[in-house]
Amino acid sequence: MSAEISVKICGLTAPEHVRAAVEAGARYIGFNFFPKSPRYAPIAQAAALASDVPVGVAKVALAVNFTDAQLDEIVAGVPLDMLQLHGAESPERVAEVKSRYGLPVIKAIGVAEAEDLAAIDLYSDVADQLLVDAKPPKNSELPGGNGLPFDWRLLAGRKYWRTPWMLSGGLNPGNVAEAIRMTGARQVDVASGVESAPGVKDPCLIRSFIEAAR
Repeated sequence: MSAEISVKICGLTAPEHVRAAVEAGARYIGFNFFPKSPRYAPIAQAAALASDVPVGVAKVALAVNFTDAQLDEIVAGVPLDMLQLHGAESPERVAEVKSRYGLPVIKAIGVAEAEDLAAIDLYSDVADQLLVDAKPPKNSELPGGNGLPFDWRLLAGRKYWRTPWMLSGGLNPGNVAEAIRMTGARQVDVASGVESAPGVKDPCLIRSFIEAAR
């Protein structure tokens, strides 16, 4: 794989896993502020973890339908480079968040079938980046991080969207190279695919994933 591939390791909760991701060459480090997630990191914990992230590696906060008050707390408490909106936020809400905090925004788009791709064009004009993820199962409490892929053929030949995008959803060290080949993705995001148990990252899997992506 080309060295141009950028990797985001999301849902980190322990210093040793942050170090493993940084040392392996991750371009983005994600902290999950959604309380229902097994990867949830309270603000104080995320702030301590962020202090271990060197300049040049983007620190990303994952939020799900959060209010201004909730985002205010996160932005005030954690040194961040980007915000990731992973809920049902409208394009107008994405624009509001960008304006309020002056931080680049990643908007997650859930995909299960071709019709879901229309949302990518809808958000392209307001988000700085898009995260194309598998749509969660019906009645799932988690909007992402479910370890489920979608049909990557839906993205074949679409690598020239005008907004930078990341591929997510069910990726792991064993399938990420094929996913990149099929979709043309230049950025990939992983959470559960580098874990030994829900919410517990595995340094060996982190290294293997980044090596396989590149």
